[in-house]
Amino acid sequence: MRIGELAARTGVAARLLRYYEEQGLLTPDRAANGYRDYAERLVDHVAQIRGLLDAGVPTRIIRQILPCLDNPCTIHVTDATPDLVAALELHRAQMDARISCLTRNRDAITGYLTALQAASS
Repeated sequence: MRIGELAARTGVAARLLRYYEEQGLLTPDRAANGYRDYAERLVDHVAQIRGLLDAGVPTRIIRQILPCLDNPCTIHVTDATPDLVAALELHRAQMDARISCLTRNRDAITGYLTALQAASS
């Protein structure tokens, strides 16, 4: 698919998709005319990248964990520095805190909706 279609399907601007390519996060094929050709699997890949960026994970770290995005990481990782490990642990803890907060908020909304439905019955 072309960059415009990927942008439309993922809600990510084409300029950001080009930036992801510059950062080594996406690798589209190139057509004979030089146009980018994005594989279908990159739709989910872009969503994962966006989620990691939204969680505060910088592109330099995302690039290092990319092999683990599609499947459980089965490659032998040797380039993980102590700083990288510490950064990943921090981001994971921050994500856990956000997930916990979202879960509490979802449960509160569910409780409110349940109470509204009971009151209107």
